[in-house]
Amino acid sequence: MPASAPPLPGADSAGGLGRLGEGLHCWARELAGGPRLSMAPLAPGPDPWSLLGLFLFRLLLLLPGTAGDGGQGPVPRVKYLAGDGRRPLSLFHQKGLQDFDTLLLSADGGTLYVGARDAVLALDVQDPGVPQLKSMIPWPASDRKKTECAFKKNNETQCFNFIRVLVSLNATHLYVCGTFAFSPACTFIELKDSHLLPISEDKVVEGKGQSPFDPAHKHTAVLVDGTLYSGTMNNFLGSEPILIRTLGPQPVLKTDTFLRWLQPDASFVAAIPSTQVVYFFFEETASEFEFFDKLRTSRVARVCKNDVGGERLLQKKWTTFLKAQLLCTEPGQLPFNVIRHAVLLPGNFSSGPHVYAVFTSQWQVGGTRSSAVCAFSLKDIERAFEGKYKELNKETSRWTTHGVPDDISPRPGSCSAGPSSDKALTFMKAHFLMDEQVVGMPLLVKSGVEYTRLAVEAAQDLDGHSHLVMYLGTTTGALHKAVVSEDGRVHLVEEIQLFPRPEPVLNLQLAPTQGAVFAGFSGGVVRVPRANCSVYESCMDCVLARDPHCAWDPESRICRLLPTPAPRSWRQDVERGSPGWACANGPVGRSLPPQSRPQIIKEVLAVPNSILELPCPHLSALASYHWGQGPAPAPRASSVVYNGSLLLALRDGAGGLYQCWATENGFSYPVVSYWVDSRDQQLALAPDLAGIPRERVEAPLTRVGGGAAPAAQRSYWPHFLVVTTLLALVLSAALILLLVSPLGALRGRGKVQGCGPLPPGEKAPLSREQHLPPPNGHRTMASSVGVDGDRLGTEVV
Repeated sequence: MPASAPPLPGADSAGGLGRLGEGLHCWARELAGGPRLSMAPLAPGPDPWSLLGLFLFRLLLLLPGTAGDGGQGPVPRVKYLAGDGRRPLSLFHQKGLQDFDTLLLSADGGTLYVGARDAVLALDVQDPGVPQLKSMIPWPASDRKKTECAFKKNNETQCFNFIRVLVSLNATHLYVCGTFAFSPACTFIELKDSHLLPISEDKVVEGKGQSPFDPAHKHTAVLVDGTLYSGTMNNFLGSEPILIRTLGPQPVLKTDTFLRWLQPDASFVAAIPSTQVVYFFFEETASEFEFFDKLRTSRVARVCKNDVGGERLLQKKWTTFLKAQLLCTEPGQLPFNVIRHAVLLPGNFSSGPHVYAVFTSQWQVGGTRSSAVCAFSLKDIERAFEGKYKELNKETSRWTTHGVPDDISPRPGSCSAGPSSDKALTFMKAHFLMDEQVVGMPLLVKSGVEYTRLAVEAAQDLDGHSHLVMYLGTTTGALHKAVVSEDGRVHLVEEIQLFPRPEPVLNLQLAPTQGAVFAGFSGGVVRVPRANCSVYESCMDCVLARDPHCAWDPESRICRLLPTPAPRSWRQDVERGSPGWACANGPVGRSLPPQSRPQIIKEVLAVPNSILELPCPHLSALASYHWGQGPAPAPRASSVVYNGSLLLALRDGAGGLYQCWATENGFSYPVVSYWVDSRDQQLALAPDLAGIPRERVEAPLTRVGGGAAPAAQRSYWPHFLVVTTLLALVLSAALILLLVSPLGALRGRGKVQGCGPLPPGEKAPLSREQHLPPPNGHRTMASSVGVDGDRLGTEVV
């Protein structure tokens, strides 16, 4: 049961023009010394500044409140700006280095390998805090390659070696590939105690097909059993996408460019290995749909690990390449058809392994971009590749459905041992697109945000329930932490601005053993702790956060990281987020509401006839806030809520207890409590508030009566400018309307008087589109215009 709270006051709602006139009339009568209701007079001798201050104060009632988040989807409960001490981050950067694009965590989780521009780094991340540099080896492009690149590309931004492939070959070697000034190259880096050894020139090999030429092109690579599977662009122009298998004992295989298995604009975002196959996730122009505009679509392609290529047909080419469409959409909405990133969660979360992917849309609805996170079951992906095929009719250039051929065994595209027959390969050359779509389940849909990368993990709460935790990087450098419950509901725990200036998050690397997420960007690597539970100072705030990594310790009265195993006495409620259940005291049960008494009372001494501002900290963006005077609403006649703060005109009887209440998940609690006293006549503290600690604070004051303003005076000049501007606009519009109406009438009368009488028998036209012929015998001035548009002459009769 939620704690009792005072009802919403009406002072913070915007009134109409009638209330404005009534309010101004009443306040003018007060200033003139007329009758009033239970209010003390203001300072003697009202002056123009008093009138202006009171007039401003009453006009604040008409100003609209702060607009909330108008975007669709869940709102982050808490937002932290860059440099906020409540959410401390650790930044590693190295002078002279930039573009920390590629991240790789060692098997023991203690070393983070980073691929930057012209260099590879090894960072020690075992200890919390700023990652420490273990070793760094430079790997710039050769001078000859840079010179060749400078003739065709921008030498200042593109002719470098951007590391694009960074995988662990074994316990002693890394395999690294880079753009190498638009001439891709790869090499082996030897490790010694997690330290990088220098690169030998004789170990640098050509990296075409494994790394892109252009650093702006998307790519993907995964190492499985010593074999590298890559998806990238295979030419300088970036018009030849390729899926290729290199390294390892198996033969090198790649896609066939002539057969157009991949569209020229294919863009790869992820490669995920499975038991027998490797899945590639990418987006390209859809060739099976006919539209006026190019329709982009997301795909998942599959190749078998045991593919050996064809003997006579499809030599050194994939014989098991198949692709299917990924569909991420909400009912009745445009699909999210552009995939940005995908990861696999192989744990026991939900019903089985799922692929989680981030999507955006090529269409901007309402001028803003939108993003979605969809979950695809690995079983659904496998089933799509076991269904029917699509076939291109060359006469009509349309795609039709083609069933599974009965005369070909084993099934074309299956992971059968040994080479396939020529008949199966002939079929595979033209039937590489599956008919069935892989439909995903939207978990999170958010407008106004473009997600670039994601990392996922499964977390258990105190009750043993599993929750999917997603870390989402945005194009503006923010990190969203989203939690998905078992019933599919999702909420955003927090939003963290990682970088001082907005720029995309290039990569995310989750380090579970370190309890952190590493984010790569142009200026370095940021270490983000998975949670900072100590920022929640009360049990209510800790429970309302609904963070599976945080729980309330009733003994130390601190919100702590949830250990393994977790003490049963700790309090947490991730499913419902109900402090009334989790924070109840006593062993009888958790159904009793928590105490609504304030933790501390802030005491304010104010000068009579002044406007006092009482701020209310908004701890949660999901809560609604309102003010009350003790158990009653805040008085409308002497207070107004503006931007969350209570502006209080201090008069006789206006002091006492003022509380800002927050209501979240149906639970209400006081956020801050003020005891307002007059410096001339102090009030006695209420008996029910005895024993609560008090803290003397200085609140901003603005004197509206005569005399000098107090030392803590605050300027309301910006408010005055806003109100003055609004009044000027209203008066200008009214004046224009008053002037336009008489001028229009005079203009109309002038036209009527200046026109001659209509010929008899004719009627006035009903509209300006109706053109009546001139009367007989009457000719007007006319111009003759030739076919070439030139004026030929003018005839006047």
